[in-house]
Amino acid sequence: MANKVSVVIPAFNEGSRISNVLNELIPYGHEVIVVDDGSTDDTAEISRNLGVKVVRQKNSGYINAIKNGFKHANGDICVTLDADGEHDPKDISKLIGPILANKADIVLGKRHHIPRVSERFISWITSFKIPIHDTGTGLRAIRKDIALNLNIPGKCICGVSVLEYYHMGARIIEVPIAIRSISKVRKIAWGHFIQLFYVIKLLFKKN
Repeated sequence: MANKVSVVIPAFNEGSRISNVLNELIPYGHEVIVVDDGSTDDTAEISRNLGVKVVRQKNSGYINAIKNGFKHANGDICVTLDADGEHDPKDISKLIGPILANKADIVLGKRHHIPRVSERFISWITSFKIPIHDTGTGLRAIRKDIALNLNIPGKCICGVSVLEYYHMGARIIEVPIAIRSISKVRKIAWGHFIQLFYVIKLLFKKN
């Protein structure tokens, strides 16, 4: 019998953080899949030793990592969660609840504050098509059949994944989530300038 929920964690060189994330998540009883995106540290070994499923791939980025995780998931619902400890596993129940109640197909975790200006701008542009506040959240729940059909063009999920859900006719809602403060340097997301091209293309796509 398949698990109801599969938690997909894309990870690249998160050996110093991944054990805390997994030790907090494992007691909830969900299937946990760590997708190691070509790490050069012990991310995969630590994860495997804690008894979770590990999928290894050549370094090919976040998008390929989550799509690879969806393919290996046994659950009816896929939840994506970051490997750096920023997300609280307690919030997973808030995300999966509306899907289990058949009130939504996609539930996005809405951050109180989106840190990057470029990410906020993409979310604002996207809101002209669909009223979503946070299109780049890393914590979200998706029906697996929808997750497997995602293309996610561009450099990241910002804007495009939400617009893909919309064009599929999926029911999308947001729920507030907690974001923890972590000691991680955030680089300027230059890729967001390229991302705008893909967002605008999907904005004008006809259903």
